[in-house]
Amino acid sequence: MKPEYQITWIEESDYAACLDIYAPYIRDTVITFEYEVPTPEEFSERIRSITRTYPWLVCRYEGKVVGYAYASRYRDRIAYQWSVESAIYVHPDFHGKGIARRLYETLLTILRLQGFLTVYAIVGYPNEQSVGFHKSMGFEAFAHFKKSGYKHGQWRDTLWLQYTLGEYPVEPKDPVGIGSVKVKKELEALFRAAN
Repeated sequence: MKPEYQITWIEESDYAACLDIYAPYIRDTVITFEYEVPTPEEFSERIRSITRTYPWLVCRYEGKVVGYAYASRYRDRIAYQWSVESAIYVHPDFHGKGIARRLYETLLTILRLQGFLTVYAIVGYPNEQSVGFHKSMGFEAFAHFKKSGYKHGQWRDTLWLQYTLGEYPVEPKDPVGIGSVKVKKELEALFRAAN
């Protein structure tokens, strides 16, 4: 990726830019099954809640946020704690520039450092661009749910894909939060490599 693209942690000043990227996906596509664009306050609280434990990354181009990726809780039950759900959104003007790949590579590395083992991506289907991208990143499709959502006047399918971050130990250690000292020590070099 060219040096003017930079992968970093999300900052509070980035919240509005991320919502600006996300809003057209809600209004104009079935890529997300969300119907209503969240208010800035709702979206900000969503980010704050997620980033207490999980990474949320942005890609900046000449200082402006042009894409983002994050992980979030997969399910509430404690036995699911080693699994996360991922999401990625890139401004349409910046598709095809390697931004999504670099965001995901960095996100997956951070999740591995935290001790997570499985990443799920849930794609509104059909969406060959997203499915192809996830497969190119090493995700494997494992479940196709028919007519699982209704949006823009049609029933929509979802395709679930899975990425394995590491070996599944007999006695796994609990994943650590994003603020862990162990994770922080690795991140400076990781962001240097990503940029």
